[in-house]
Amino acid sequence: MKANILKLRLGTRKSPLAMAQAHEARARLCKAHGWDESAIELVPVVASGDKVQDRPLAEIGGKALWTKELDGWLAEGRIDASVHSMKDVETIRPDFLAIAAILPRADVRDVLLGADSIAAIPHGARIGTSAPRRAAQMLHNRPDCSIVSFRGNVATRMARLEAGEADVTLLAAAGLERLGQSSAGAPIPLDQWLPAPAQGAIGIECRADDTQTREWLAAIDHAPSHDAVMAERALLEALGGNCHSPIAVLTSVEDGELAMQAAIFSADGAERVAGEARFAPGDGYGPQGLAADLLLRASPAVKALFGIG
Repeated sequence: MKANILKLRLGTRKSPLAMAQAHEARARLCKAHGWDESAIELVPVVASGDKVQDRPLAEIGGKALWTKELDGWLAEGRIDASVHSMKDVETIRPDFLAIAAILPRADVRDVLLGADSIAAIPHGARIGTSAPRRAAQMLHNRPDCSIVSFRGNVATRMARLEAGEADVTLLAAAGLERLGQSSAGAPIPLDQWLPAPAQGAIGIECRADDTQTREWLAAIDHAPSHDAVMAERALLEALGGNCHSPIAVLTSVEDGELAMQAAIFSADGAERVAGEARFAPGDGYGPQGLAADLLLRASPAVKALFGIG
């Protein structure tokens, strides 16, 4: 089939960051297969999560609000594949879908806007975030601060910070980089602050029975990133984590093994339970064992955030 008549329909959310990620996916596919850019059509879809931005995600339906429209379009055959920020994708996915590719993972760190470091945040500052992990981790480090609800895309949150609705907020370094704003804010060192599961990773899903699309997408799958992301998703599943659960995790590839550091928190950040594990790529027992250890050592207040007790 000639490249100039090929048409792969790639679905994406309509936000600027989602569109930037879709453009990256298209560029990688075209380079891998020698296709012209016109061979891939980007199909923007307005997600439910983009329509409601005045309440925390956990209150209005959780991560499914980022994926359900794209899932529906895949089911109906209106698109061939969909591009996601993997940290926004539910742990349990419909059986008819397959995560066919994970692109090379970008910077996994969080970035502070409004202060140069955690220590430099003014006493009693208002921290703008709607993420339980960021809220709990910040309160663990800075119990003098308070949390104010802060949702919206990158531009919206930066504008709300500028308008004085909070003193400090946090954004993903990868998102800022993809939007050409990597100089904004101060990245938090990973030895001080762990990221969200699958942060910085772009994933592409397609129908599980679509052999041709899966073959095309396999060409841009980055195995080390895929292994790390799937391990972090396995940890999430084993913990029973949801949008209310403060979970932080960092996975690196070392000598052919995955080295995972993880922490779970109480909602107020007062309690932090941390652990580490090493295991082979694809070994689901490694994340499961770490999850069991974290929950075993957690207090009833923390366990309640994971549906236990």
